[in-house]
Amino acid sequence: MKAMIIPEYGEPDVFKVEERPDPAPADGEILIRVRASGVNFADIVARLGLYPDAPKPPMLAGYEVAGEVEKLGDGVRVFKEGQRVFSLTMFGGYAEKATARAATVRAIPEKFTYEEAAAIPVNYITAYHSLIYMGNLKPFETALIHAAAGGVGTASVQIARSVGATIIGAASPAKNEYLKELGVHHIINYREEDFEKEAMRITDGRGVDIVMDSLGGHQMMKSYNCLAPAGRLVSFGMSSIIQGNRRSMLRALREALRMGRFHPLKLFNANKAIIGVNVNHLAKRPDIIGREMDAIIELINRGQIRPHVDKTFPLQNVADAHRYMQDRLNKGKVILTV
Repeated sequence: MKAMIIPEYGEPDVFKVEERPDPAPADGEILIRVRASGVNFADIVARLGLYPDAPKPPMLAGYEVAGEVEKLGDGVRVFKEGQRVFSLTMFGGYAEKATARAATVRAIPEKFTYEEAAAIPVNYITAYHSLIYMGNLKPFETALIHAAAGGVGTASVQIARSVGATIIGAASPAKNEYLKELGVHHIINYREEDFEKEAMRITDGRGVDIVMDSLGGHQMMKSYNCLAPAGRLVSFGMSSIIQGNRRSMLRALREALRMGRFHPLKLFNANKAIIGVNVNHLAKRPDIIGREMDAIIELINRGQIRPHVDKTFPLQNVADAHRYMQDRLNKGKVILTV
């Protein structure tokens, strides 16, 4: 099979096409003939060598795919060969074939394209797990969503809207119309406005009930300061460690050190919570992922959520896809077609 390999850390052009043996599904796994693969910010962080959980180069990235079942591992009885499916892959998705644990594989919803299906797993599980499972978002509450026009941002807006919550979205001005179409109630121009001051102004000084924070670094304390009593800060990324297409260990270290300290006594008195979400590690709980996938599919069937595929790139043009996403140009999901 053809695979796009990261032979060494670096800029997007480091990707190389390589012929590799087809992976064999282990017990409880499925081999998928990949038709579409999702591009995530974690792939970019891994390519730059800033993701501690990623395999060492030569590395095959890719967290999610959609395609057809090609082979079933021992013990898999739910699916059949040729069936259209999508799944988390936890690396290995930038290739013509990939294996996935059957517990995280689901049939593609009716009338969904492969591209739309590949846009579901990482973004929507992150959003659902953060807002519903861990965040317990309620209809009368307000959510502040950073990078609201991105992949996880779009999913978060749709899920918060399905609950009936008030949504504050932070994004660049070029994405305002897109956010309005999604149903965002209040938009913050993060390039020109202080999101902390704006969030407090919008809520008349009360603060928000939940923050979806993909920024990390020095912005994390500002997100915490936006919270009302009983508020929850969900931290699921650290995009602030990356600026431009080059790797900077100094910037990554500086931003990590500026994330702030949250002593338990401070949390006690403030009645606030800090929640960490990492879908890669959540894979150790396939029971949770399976239930959340089913809940997401139910929301899709009700017409309450639907992935927005912003742009597709052929697999061999993965470098262009990474540049497009790293330049923060995407509105919704970036997909590789195989």
